[in-house]
Amino acid sequence: GVESALSCFSFNQDCTSLAIGTKAGYKLFSLSSVEQLDQVHGSNEIPDVYIVERLFSSSLVVVVSHTKPRQMNVYHFKKGTEICNYSYSSNILSIRLNRQRLLVCLEESIYIHNIKDMKLLKTLLDIPANPTGLCALSINHSNSYLAYPGSLTSGEIVLYDGNSLKTVCTIAAHEGTLAAITFNASGSKLASASEKGTVIRVFSVPDGQKLYEFRRGMKRYVTISSLVFSMDSQFLCASSNTETVHIFKLEQVTNSRPEETSTWSGYMGKMFMAATNYLPTQVSDMMHQDRAFATARLN
Repeated sequence: GVESALSCFSFNQDCTSLAIGTKAGYKLFSLSSVEQLDQVHGSNEIPDVYIVERLFSSSLVVVVSHTKPRQMNVYHFKKGTEICNYSYSSNILSIRLNRQRLLVCLEESIYIHNIKDMKLLKTLLDIPANPTGLCALSINHSNSYLAYPGSLTSGEIVLYDGNSLKTVCTIAAHEGTLAAITFNASGSKLASASEKGTVIRVFSVPDGQKLYEFRRGMKRYVTISSLVFSMDSQFLCASSNTETVHIFKLEQVTNSRPEETSTWSGYMGKMFMAATNYLPTQVSDMMHQDRAFATARLN
């Protein structure tokens, strides 16, 4: 019914739990079984929830409602108590948290809280307009890196250290504006996609060097809605507004073996790679981009 209509859903940081926001409130489920979703907790105290984030498998949950879109409520759901609530100058667009930091992203500012006592540590006010609340926080609290768009017109990423509260570097990731960014579990890699959705790039953290470049498609532009690394950082998954989910494999490129050159295919491969040096940059870049390791088609 209308009361149970979904308004949002999110995995916790290690994907052991699923949080669902509805018109009536929110629910938390355990993902220990793939056969069924076991409900851990549910609440109808706050209606019309559009953000709900759980801290790992703890009892701390952060909720934002359409009835008060400028207010963040933090609860200890097992005790049934409200830890605190904070109000901001404009609507809250996204919340990110790890065991060290809690981020509140508005359209033109990001608030960084210390999660242990919820004190406000830093407010980033000089950020470009970010109407979708796009930002990422490393789940590894020992580095607590934060990434957010650095430009309204190009795909620039600002990498920020959430522990030392200093900007680390700026990454020129894409020509077009950003659509998705995400860290791997250790916070050593950062993946991004632009609004075109055709190319996905992976950068090293904290130096911002490009490590991988994957081509999702060529025929049409798509909206990348989600990017996520596997917990071992061996794979990167991308979903979009199409029916295809792409999985890319992050493997080191090795030099061709000497004996390969003696075969016809090995010789042609070497000649092909050499030819790319004389082609326009956009064409040669396309030839170096890896395709999906696997794909899944949704209904």
